[in-house]
Amino acid sequence: MDFASQHGPRPLPLFLAMLRSEAAENPDLVKRAMEGLRRFQAAKRERPMRALAVRRRRGRVRLRDAGGQGRPVLFVPSLINPASILDLSRDRSLIRWLRERGCHPWLIDWGTPGVKDRDIDVAGHVERFLLPLIATFAEPPVLVGYCLGGTLAMAAAARSKVAGIAAIAAPWHFSGYGEEARAAMAAQWAAIKPTSEALGVVPMEALQAGFWRLDPARTIAKYAAFADLDPRSDAARRFIRLEDWANQGAPLPHGFGLELFERLIAEDRPGQGRWRVGGGIVTPSQCDAPSVEFVAAADRIVPAATAIGLADRRQGGTGHVGMVVGGRAEQQLWQPLADWIAGLPAPR
Repeated sequence: MDFASQHGPRPLPLFLAMLRSEAAENPDLVKRAMEGLRRFQAAKRERPMRALAVRRRRGRVRLRDAGGQGRPVLFVPSLINPASILDLSRDRSLIRWLRERGCHPWLIDWGTPGVKDRDIDVAGHVERFLLPLIATFAEPPVLVGYCLGGTLAMAAAARSKVAGIAAIAAPWHFSGYGEEARAAMAAQWAAIKPTSEALGVVPMEALQAGFWRLDPARTIAKYAAFADLDPRSDAARRFIRLEDWANQGAPLPHGFGLELFERLIAEDRPGQGRWRVGGGIVTPSQCDAPSVEFVAAADRIVPAATAIGLADRRQGGTGHVGMVVGGRAEQQLWQPLADWIAGLPAPR
């Protein structure tokens, strides 16, 4: 069966409406973006990476093992979009690259929430899932958190014994989004909250719509640019790979969405020192392990102004996704991260 028609931006009707509104006075851009969309939908897909083996579980959450002989490094991805961004392809896998350099990487797979998960909020994912899984390691792992996974990892590092914490494009000071962006996200949440309450989950499509509104012109332009690429080129393959990833993802529990939008984004409780996790206020200063954060100067999804503010801050010139899987990722993130891990004190 041909599933090509199922590939495309989610939600597709919103993408088409955005295209009409943003490019109404540029018919050539509309034509090229539509051609790019057609080619994207019809493109042949690569065989996906084989999923890492599941070694432990905690409810719906699975702990996947990449193998290796070195110290344990636990990757904590965001719940928004799949964890596979950290193990994207044979030539773009931060996890497997680190395994070949003396680490033993592990990956949190958040799974798909069901009805019983509806009230588990952001803090609850640290308390119910992340902390118990950290406790299963024979020696304290190094935590590496990406995006909101970095926010969760930072909270976990303040509540458990870890060998180190590295945050990649992780928001903590949510006021750094600025009033205009936060107002737009509040309006987005107000629109989807009734559906979230009724379903018990925040649909992935609703979250994707919010990302598009951060930079609608760029969303359209990248499909127009794809129309000009040789479909056999590496650039075309990278675009397909990343767009397929960006248009996948499980829904969020309603409680997670409520706390994210109303407590973290609107009230900036982490940045204001008012976020409660594990029975008390949690702050980065409570973590006594070595810590580092990697920030992307061109990040539109998690702007540099929202970063944690750790003393060891490494800033590159790429964007939110490019810093992890882009052409300069090895130079700007992978190697510096590997060097930082290698320099950590040996386990006692």
